[in-house]
Amino acid sequence: MRVGFSPGGLEESLRLAMTTQQLRTIEQKVKAHELAHKIAGGELAGPVRYKYTKGPDGKLYITGGEVLLRLKEGRTPEETIEIAQKVKRAALAPMNPSPQDRAVAAKATAMEMKARIEMFLKGEEEKGTLDLYL
Repeated sequence: MRVGFSPGGLEESLRLAMTTQQLRTIEQKVKAHELAHKIAGGELAGPVRYKYTKGPDGKLYITGGEVLLRLKEGRTPEETIEIAQKVKRAALAPMNPSPQDRAVAAKATAMEMKARIEMFLKGEEEKGTLDLYL
């Protein structure tokens, strides 16, 4: 007769240990992902906000996060282009950008294109020529 050994207890202990390890791994990945946004975004990045999940050991683990990136127009088209490029780099900085990251990058690209068109039209206006083909 064995005392203190239960196959069910061992399985439960292993399951809890595996779940806890998975939560630790997720936490490391989320921290790295959000830090990449924060570093690349510089002054255009807000604070990191994390989402937590309580593990089987009673501890809280980071399982999600976000960083606000300020996509704003500059005083000039050139400044707007710089801002848009920086936001795009920040949005795509993590190794595996999320769908939300890609959506922010697409908005930044659209803003950059609009600013480039403004620069082009301004240059053509200053030269006194503006030929448009339809």
